Amino acid sequence: MRSKPYGVAAALLACVLVSGCAQSLDPLERPGGRAAHEVGKARSHGPTLATYRHWGLSAPLAVAPKPSARPTVRAAGPGLAPVVDRVPTRDKVVFLTYDDGAERDPRFVDMVRELRLPVGMFLTDSVVGPGYGHFARLRVVGATVQNHTLDHSSLRGLPYAGQRAEICGQQDKLRERFGIRPRFLRPPYGTYDTTTLRAAADCGIAAVVRGREAGTGPLRPGDILSGFDEPDLTEATVGLLRRIQAEGYTPARLEDYL
Repeated sequence: MRSKPYGVAAALLACVLVSGCAQSLDPLERPGGRAAHEVGKARSHGPTLATYRHWGLSAPLAVAPKPSARPTVRAAGPGLAPVVDRVPTRDKVVFLTYDDGAERDPRFVDMVRELRLPVGMFLTDSVVGPGYGHFARLRVVGATVQNHTLDHSSLRGLPYAGQRAEICGQQDKLRERFGIRPRFLRPPYGTYDTTTLRAAADCGIAAVVRGREAGTGPLRPGDILSGFDEPDLTEATVGLLRRIQAEGYTPARLEDYL
């Protein structure tokens, strides 16, 4: 006669334990669910002219064309990941990428959402620290997350085991947080060697992406822009968007082209 109450108590205890586990991560960091719903909602309506003006742009950003196919990027050698400094395309598009994860201005999330900016975040675990929730919110509004290693160590010259630990370790961290394994790696400081390319390929990286400093020289089709060193990331991005428009370009999503 006492087995039923004990069974109910056990079920309730199991429910509490499961709920506690489910709440161990920011809900936005879990794959699917509300995040997917919010992404769809954020993309369902384009920005108005008033929205562009609110963010300091006098005209809307042009819509990036959809490439008919991704370009073929050659591997650096057998078992080595390819290295990409610039996407081979004739479309007048550039790609906005941000490194490390130290800057966590909530205004930047608002800007990405309201302008529907295609941005890529290359994250370092030791830099992001407890701030993964910020990047979960960026993912909700359409940003993508890529690999910038666990500890931001210069990879060139490290033995294979050390390089693999840095790259695969961050792949695992980002999969745990967001349910995805990034396709791209940006090596810290832009330095790498053949061992880096072998470790990257072994960790499932499709391409080692470098790019160019955002503030140097005229833009070219397919430029991968990085190096936002200004203290105000939001204002720096607005300034870059003005320049992109002035030179007849528009931002596009790197993952659509590469």
